[in-house]
Amino acid sequence: MKPFTLILGSSGKTGSRIANKLTQLNYPFRLGARKTKPAFDWEKPEAWDEVIKGVDQIYISYQPDLAHPNSILHIKKLIELSKKYNVKKIVLLSGRGEPEAIACEKLVEDSGLEWTILRSSWFSQNFSEGIFLAPILERNVIFPKLKSKEPFVDLEDLTDLAVDALVNSVHVGKKYELTGPSLVSFQEAFGQIAKELNETISFEEIPLDDYINMLNEYGLDKDTIWLIRYLFETVLDGRNESVVDDFEKVLGKKPKDFKDYVKETAKSGVWRIPKE
Repeated sequence: MKPFTLILGSSGKTGSRIANKLTQLNYPFRLGARKTKPAFDWEKPEAWDEVIKGVDQIYISYQPDLAHPNSILHIKKLIELSKKYNVKKIVLLSGRGEPEAIACEKLVEDSGLEWTILRSSWFSQNFSEGIFLAPILERNVIFPKLKSKEPFVDLEDLTDLAVDALVNSVHVGKKYELTGPSLVSFQEAFGQIAKELNETISFEEIPLDDYINMLNEYGLDKDTIWLIRYLFETVLDGRNESVVDDFEKVLGKKPKDFKDYVKETAKSGVWRIPKE
């Protein structure tokens, strides 16, 4: 019998893709997000029982990020309920170089359940589905001053491994470090997109404090602003400026390079300026 999967963060970038792939493989699953029925909200653990009851395994994509101070308490509570309702396995999406994420990983590892941990770099799709899309469409990028480069991960590669971890037992007890095949600075990333579009995207670097002030002026919510500051100060300080070949070892294929992501994404038209 195929395991019944709960996808937490099912409306997000990874969760939605995992749902699509499990559908293609004819594996049963339950969606877990604020607007699903039953609804799942990380801030309302009193309502989790109905969501977790009856599932065999859980894919966890924590919102907004495992770096959030509440993540440890939430993951601990989720594990308690998982054991109560006889969940067998957890696949946790984690981050690279985040102390809070490592603490959450430890909770999963010590849970007594089967587990797989996916430590991922920043997603390439942040440039087409996330926070960097708006400035690209404006052709004007204002960015914090950074020295480090990032090995961006394509979400199709990450999803392939996440789904394999859900449907196969060979990944139980494994922790994977997920990176793309090359290091790219954010300035280079925006530059590659501009070159592919054959257009100019202006790029200006400013101090992080000025960048945060700008986000405040735009009216971004406080939690998101806190997370952005944390990630730029902590995760992008150079500690993750390395490439790892876990994708190739596990899936037998090289992960997609950022420049190939750019070429494919440009064809979709997502970076085309909408006509008024």
